[in-house]
Order: sequence, then C-alpha cells, then structure tokens
Amino acid sequence: MPDADAPLPSAPPAPAPDDEEDDDSDEDDDGPPSPTPAPPARPPAPTFKLSTSIYIFLGTLGFLMLIDQAARNQIATLLGISGAHNGPLYFAIGFHSQYLLATMALAGALEMIITSVAYNYTTDWVKAAKVQKWSSAFRKVQMEAIRSGKKDRIEALRPHQERLTRLSGEVSIAQFKGMAITYFLLILIYTWVGLVIANAPTAAQSIALGGASLDLTRHIVYTIPWWFAIFSLYTVPFSLVFRRLLKQVWLRRYSEEHRLVVSPGGGAVGGPA
Repeated sequence: MPDADAPLPSAPPAPAPDDEEDDDSDEDDDGPPSPTPAPPARPPAPTFKLSTSIYIFLGTLGFLMLIDQAARNQIATLLGISGAHNGPLYFAIGFHSQYLLATMALAGALEMIITSVAYNYTTDWVKAAKVQKWSSAFRKVQMEAIRSGKKDRIEALRPHQERLTRLSGEVSIAQFKGMAITYFLLILIYTWVGLVIANAPTAAQSIALGGASLDLTRHIVYTIPWWFAIFSLYTVPFSLVFRRLLKQVWLRRYSEEHRLVVSPGGGAVGGPA
C-alpha cells in the first residue's frame, strides 16, 4: 500500500526551501565570487642618504662663503692663519708663515687630493664612457633621420633619445655631487691661503726670484694678487695628475673585478676572460 506521506503522481513537486533557492539562483546568475582586487602598490619611500645630505650642506655652505666675505673669512680662520689664530691646517703646513711657497704647494696638493678622491668616488667612469660613446653614435643616426625627412624614422628614435637623456642626467647628477665638495674646498683653501699671506710678516710676504723681490700681496691686474696666480699654478697640475691616477686605479680595479682585458692605454677593451 502506498505511503500516505508520498505525493500523488498528479501533484506538483514540493518547492525547495527559500534559502536553497536563493543559493542556487546566486550561483547560476553570478557564478563564482570574484577575488578582491589588490590595493595599488605604493612607490617605495625614498631612503635617507647621509652622503646626499653632506653634498647639499657643502654646496650650500660654499655658496654662502662665495657671497658673504665675513662668513668666508670666519670659516677659513678656524683652520688657523697665524700664530695668534692657530688651527689644525696652519699647525701642519703653516711653518710659522716663514715658507709661504711651501705652504701654498702643500695646501694645493691637499686640496686637489681631497677633491680628486671625491670626484672619483661620485663618478662611474665606465657609465660615463658608455654614455659618451652612445651619444656620439646616436647623433649620427639622428642627423641621418632628420636629413631623410621621414617622420617614422624620427619617431622610432624617440624612445632611444629619452633613455639616453635619462642616462646623461644620471651621469651629470653624479658629477654635480663631486663638484659640491670641489666648490666648497676651492673657496675654503684659497681664502685660507690669502689670509695666511695677509697675516704673515712683511719680510715673509716678499720672495726672491733671480735677485729680484716679488711681493705676493701686490696685484697683477685689478684685484688679482701674485699669490693667487702662483697658487693656481700649483693646483692645476696637481688636479690633472691626481684625477688621472685615480681614474686609472678605478678602471684597473673595475677590469679586475669583471675580468676584462685592459689595453696598454688603461682602457678595458675585451670581454670576459
């Protein structure tokens, strides 16, 4: 005998519960739930670099010394300019203001050593050489494209020009960092030498040259004294020699680290050994 609880054949099927219908309709209409979109990535926060702060400080201080004579003289006096105003640099190479030519020579050498080391530290010589070589080659291709008058060739060079501009900017910024130290030391040491000579005894301010006497404080032309010209003759050769030597040392160390073949002139010309 059929079960009393079973539905009759002609009766419609019993409806499913409301919660099940909602679940089924959601699955059919919407499909599987979409994943939650990830938040946009934030650019990395700029890291603090002590070296950059030092470059900015020295550059600002050098500019202040350039426009303010009182500040320039006060900072230079801290190095010592005479027996009454003794300081570390005067104690080391001042010689009691008796040998001013020797003092200028050592001060010029010291200045050029420090500036050459700073310039060599901030300059990537390999990158600078590559950018210079790429710029020369790109100018030739760009000139040919301009002469052809074809806009598609000029537009095709635009991405390469943007990349070359970015690399050139990176090299220039690195050189500006070295110039900040050079700029500061140049003003400081020149001011210090001038104050040492100005505070030296009158007899020591004159040097004998071939039987004649030359007053270092006397002006050659307008406001340029003799000591300024002589000191510049010291600093220019020192700068050329020290920068050349440090550049060769840097390139040789780079070639050894990357196992490159070095030419007799000092440049890396080969690939990996």
